[in-house]
Amino acid sequence: MQITSVYLRLSKLWLRDAELFLLILMKLVLCWLQIFALFLCEGTEDIVTLGTIPLATIEKFNKMVVKNQSAPRQPDKTTSRRLLQVIGKDMRIVVFGFRPKTKQRRVVFDALLRCTKPSSLWDLYAFTCGPSKFRNANPKVRLLNEYFRLLGKGSMCASMDMIEHGSYTLSNELWRISTVNCNYSMCQSYPFALIVPKSISDEEVLQASTFRARCRLPVVSWCHPGTGAVLARSSQPLVGLMMNMRNNTDEKLVAALCSQLGGARGRRKLYIADARPRKNALANGAMGGGSESSSNYFQSEVVFFGIDNIHAMRESLSRLRDYLDTHGTTSSDGMSSFLRHGGWTWGGGNLSSMSASVSTLGDTGWLIHVQSVLAGSAWIAARVALESASVLVHCSDGWDRTTQLVSLANLLLDPYYRTFTGFQALVEKDWLAFGHPFADRVGMPTVSGNGNMPFELSRQSSGSFSSSTMRQSSGSFTSQTPSSSHAQNNYSPIFLQWVDCVSQLLRMYPFAFEFSSAFLVDLLDAVLSCRFGNFFCNSEKERQQVGVSEACACMWAYLTDLRSLEGRSHLHYNLFYDPHKHDGPLLPPAAALAPTLWPKFHLRWACPSEAQAGELEAQCRNMSMKFFELQKAKEVAERKAKEMAISMESLSAELSNEKQISSSAAALAKRASKENAAIKRAIQSFGCKVHFARSGDTTVDVESNTRETPQKLMYSSSRSKSDGNLRHDEKSDLSVSITVAAEDAPNNSISRLCETLCPLRTTDGGCRWPEAGCAQLGSQFVGLKANFDAFDRLSIYDGYFETE
Repeated sequence: MQITSVYLRLSKLWLRDAELFLLILMKLVLCWLQIFALFLCEGTEDIVTLGTIPLATIEKFNKMVVKNQSAPRQPDKTTSRRLLQVIGKDMRIVVFGFRPKTKQRRVVFDALLRCTKPSSLWDLYAFTCGPSKFRNANPKVRLLNEYFRLLGKGSMCASMDMIEHGSYTLSNELWRISTVNCNYSMCQSYPFALIVPKSISDEEVLQASTFRARCRLPVVSWCHPGTGAVLARSSQPLVGLMMNMRNNTDEKLVAALCSQLGGARGRRKLYIADARPRKNALANGAMGGGSESSSNYFQSEVVFFGIDNIHAMRESLSRLRDYLDTHGTTSSDGMSSFLRHGGWTWGGGNLSSMSASVSTLGDTGWLIHVQSVLAGSAWIAARVALESASVLVHCSDGWDRTTQLVSLANLLLDPYYRTFTGFQALVEKDWLAFGHPFADRVGMPTVSGNGNMPFELSRQSSGSFSSSTMRQSSGSFTSQTPSSSHAQNNYSPIFLQWVDCVSQLLRMYPFAFEFSSAFLVDLLDAVLSCRFGNFFCNSEKERQQVGVSEACACMWAYLTDLRSLEGRSHLHYNLFYDPHKHDGPLLPPAAALAPTLWPKFHLRWACPSEAQAGELEAQCRNMSMKFFELQKAKEVAERKAKEMAISMESLSAELSNEKQISSSAAALAKRASKENAAIKRAIQSFGCKVHFARSGDTTVDVESNTRETPQKLMYSSSRSKSDGNLRHDEKSDLSVSITVAAEDAPNNSISRLCETLCPLRTTDGGCRWPEAGCAQLGSQFVGLKANFDAFDRLSIYDGYFETE
């Protein structure tokens, strides 16, 4: 309304004074430019389109000063530029330049500092955006439904009533669902329900939990429906520095993971997969941790995978991000990209520079880490699928590398997890329910229970603004923000790395997954943006305390709504998905586990054209959309044809019925014509003349041999009624009544007439047709009712219509 009012006033002003109008318009434009800043590309001064950058995806930002090298003839005139570098968790790096001697950079920096690092969990967008239509069932209900499926009880359906009453303790021959952690008293980072061996009681479960770090005891994550082999997870055992501490209950629980259905066949082999390097496991022994000894666990083998910790992953991703920004099509600051404007020169035309850049990619270590996770998961899946062995996986705390390995092995073993619904169940089970600390790893405010303040919020050091090593191609960079110690930073792209591993499997097995690479990208963006509350906090217990599922929108419901708008043609669907091609486990050989950069995610900012290089997929998707449209048109045409066929069948049935009716009517008409002809001949044989009128009545003139007045007989036909005292056969189709009207005729004339008309009278005055309702002598009228069916039965034609 205010804008409309201003517009009307300016219109009236333009009519009065054009010069004053232009002056006011210029002031409005200046005010507009002060509110909305436009960033121009240096050199070309083209407007830079930044798009939408969710504040939560900003990992860090730094104020920098770039000192330009002075010209050779002007050594004293050196200039510097004020820059602000913004680094995102989604591989995006943006550098903004500001005019010198202004406070613009300070204002923007303070605004980012205030908005991107909220001190309260409730300041995140998911809590402040208000009510949302994207609601979903309680995560606990979905977890129980997945447990029921694993135990072979898929027909059961979980509910909140079942959770509140604790009536979800189902079991099969080997495993059961335990309520020992229903109030999170045993382990705060584990889910409320656990799958444990059926032979282990809840008391033994409590005893075994004390021997594992953070009480994360061995529990079942997935069980083979046919062989009974399981994939279990836990944290490291507390064996101590000398590796000699033991716990009988823990050993009994681990041994129960290898039980065989029908114990006559003995126990299966157990592999204990330690995700850490061996030296790290030994170092943890100094702090009371360590690893198992195969001599203490019956028929077991301990294997170390050598996967580095969260700090190594964080540094690796940072180096990869800098590498892509440096060697991409365009650099964030526009100065240090080796590939200029898509030309053919690479690093000044030096081939060694190209080789150096490729080796720099290897130095980031990212692909090596991805390969280590892939190889470990494939090894676990092979042991379960090929040897029917059980595998227990753990690292230090059992919520980072353990979650990566277990969930990826589940994805390889179970085709259900390669669908949309199964992938959601997998993420909610192994990542959310089993306590991956998303708040710490993504860099969000956390919830910690401290005495009287159960919702006290604390900031992790992941919010520090440490600057990475800056490139010095055209000038020197100095940061005004001191670097922080990575040892105090719990931020790490563990979940991002796992999704990267899933994308590698999708590349190797394009027919095995219902979802596409675009779905994985949108999944990561939804997690990093904090638009939804599914990945808040560090555990299921904390999310329940905060009431995330009630207060925040659900990411899964949002993604499902996106797909429902376009159906199978949506870009989240994998066009090549064939559930029958890979209906069993995926067991990639070692030679196939050579990862590459994930273009859709890693290259979308540094190399936008290369990230969209999947034009073949886009063309296939367009062809698929056209195919679906043609298929829909075909279905519509087939439906119309079916309706027309049904209509034709109905019309044919009606036509057949009409033909039957017409045939029956023709038969009746033919029979009536035949009977009418017989009547006519019978009456004419009596010496009567028959006259037919248009009204349907028939007049019969009777001429006697004597010289008496002619008698008149009236003939009428009826199907079901008779006259007065005359009776008729109810089974007959046609009745004929003949009435003789005698005007002052003597009785003897009537008798002679009756004798003349009735050929069935016997010589003694009797009647050979007693049921005919014969003439009523002595009355004024003489009635005769003839039933022609009875005539036929008595062979009237043979007895009366004799040939002369």
